[in-house]
Amino acid sequence: MQSNTEPVPAVGRAWVKSSYSGNNGNCVEVAALPRDGRAVRDSKDPHGPVLAFGLAGFHAFLSGVASESLPPAR
Repeated sequence: MQSNTEPVPAVGRAWVKSSYSGNNGNCVEVAALPRDGRAVRDSKDPHGPVLAFGLAGFHAFLSGVASESLPPAR
């Protein structure tokens, strides 16, 4: 895994949340980035850290979430 701490500009981006999200606050939001990239952030912390992916990486991330195969956070 590659770590990159460059800022991802979020100003002017349209952040969206799944219509399946409940009101419990345990949601993530996704925004489109240039060149088919995607950004993901915690809806409870809109000014906090953002994960940025290329399109292939975003699809791999979604697969990992869906299959619950992502390693736990350290």
